[in-house]
Amino acid sequence: MSRFSGKTVIVTGGGSGIGQAAVRRFAGEGANVLAADRDEDGLAETLSGLDTSRVITRIVDVSRQDDVEGMVQAAVDRFGALDVIHNNAGVGCDGTVQTMTLDDYRKVMAINVDGVLYGCRAAYPHLKKSRGCIVNTASISGLGGDSQMLGYNISKGAVANLTRALARDSGKDGVRVNAVAPTLVHTGMTAEMEDDKALMQEFAKLIPMGRGAQPEEIAAVVAFLASDDASFVHGHVLSVDGGLAASTGQPDFSLF
Repeated sequence: MSRFSGKTVIVTGGGSGIGQAAVRRFAGEGANVLAADRDEDGLAETLSGLDTSRVITRIVDVSRQDDVEGMVQAAVDRFGALDVIHNNAGVGCDGTVQTMTLDDYRKVMAINVDGVLYGCRAAYPHLKKSRGCIVNTASISGLGGDSQMLGYNISKGAVANLTRALARDSGKDGVRVNAVAPTLVHTGMTAEMEDDKALMQEFAKLIPMGRGAQPEEIAAVVAFLASDDASFVHGHVLSVDGGLAASTGQPDFSLF
């Protein structure tokens, strides 16, 4: 497929996990891609084997508005336009209302929420010109609730509703806005949790498909939402959860 031939895509958090898979998916479908991340080594890994005339990297801290604005401008300067931004960069945050530190809370909100807002805001004028689209990475943790993950739940709930609210305003400009809401995805961010085999076995029992997702499976859905195949999909937060919401009656881990 070459659904993105001649188009320009930005992917934040492009140095690992879903972001890395998304960079490779978009590049494989013909896009020019700017992969952004704080992790220089991760970006080098992402870039390995790709055509560096079409895929570039940039060190970006999405919690810094000037970094995000510079990222968007760099993509436009290099490739001439912007068609898609995938606001994917994110971090976890464990703890309850009493055990979560306020420093951790501020960090997760700055990256997971402010970073998405900065990306949407900086990209919007260019997407309006190209009649492009935004795909955010939310989570089923933002649609239901998990124990011991208060800060993360708050941040991803904000991303889900940011997506819906922005879509109400952006349709008139021809800018589509959607989000993916994955369940557990096997990435570096979940590696520590996955060391608990008993926990993973219990979690797998909740999912009708019996497993978590691979990053490439989420990237495929991101690419669909960003493509013309989804030309009338707008303001949607798409659960990619192996049937978890259907099995529990709500998009909730009900485990942690």
